[in-house]
Amino acid sequence: MVAEKSVDMSAPARARETGDPGPDSSTGTGTAEAWATAVPVFACRDLRYSYLDRFPALDGITLDIPRGQRLALLGANGCGKSTLLKVLDGLVLPTSGTFRAFGQPVTEETLEDEQFSRAFRSRVGFVFQNSDAQVFSPTVREEVAFGCLQLGMSSEEAQVRVDEVLEMLGIRELAERTPFHLSGGQKKKVAIASVLVMNPEVLLFDEPTAALDPRTQQWLIDLLVELGTAGKTIVLATHDLDSLDLLADRAVVLGEDHRIVADDAPAQVLGDRELLLRVNLVHARTRLPFGAAGHQRPGG
Repeated sequence: MVAEKSVDMSAPARARETGDPGPDSSTGTGTAEAWATAVPVFACRDLRYSYLDRFPALDGITLDIPRGQRLALLGANGCGKSTLLKVLDGLVLPTSGTFRAFGQPVTEETLEDEQFSRAFRSRVGFVFQNSDAQVFSPTVREEVAFGCLQLGMSSEEAQVRVDEVLEMLGIRELAERTPFHLSGGQKKKVAIASVLVMNPEVLLFDEPTAALDPRTQQWLIDLLVELGTAGKTIVLATHDLDSLDLLADRAVVLGEDHRIVADDAPAQVLGDRELLLRVNLVHARTRLPFGAAGHQRPGG
């Protein structure tokens, strides 16, 4: 099973870790219920980002993501999904607008603060679309342990966590293998293990099911469902409309103008064929997935 974060993440602990005093700013205390409703995990306000200051990727994105939500980012290639994930992970900073994580502004200045940066990195994990861009250590064991050691964890504690996550994902037999010799599906599992080992509160996935065989795709969908059930906040960019109702409970659609054009439940988005055509997620001859409005699942 996937366990939620075991360390003390009460309001006082959060205040010590991030400087955010929580719902009651005078005392630094508050209930878990207050935390769940008062401060979204991520808050984006009028975000804009351009590559080389010439090529727009995000154009006025305003979005709140509450704790425990599973949010899917949908849109055609080049609409800005991956760029938005990079902003949420602090890998790029918006050209303009504001981005707050766990109630605190994420800026060049705050990310240069060691205490803030370490807390932020421990709470947000990113699984890239291309596992080769994420996996680089000599062995799987070293790869999975890397993040824990970078965050100052003892080697003994890191190894305990590594063993646990390898067992949980069913890849213990890969521990001493060289990642570069693994199959695409095995590399994806190692990349996920290297993130889960730190037990982050938020998980970001870029096209998680892309280029995977059907068995590995289903394994990953089941894992994402389990992580969501365990209370993790999940944000994923995907073109996988067939699995959308399993992967997410909210769908945000980006248009080719790099703006949000829809924000609704997956069933509502899948049922809006005109929307899907307009944002280039389907073409005129596409048969919408079973479960979308106007269609029935086999035997239904």
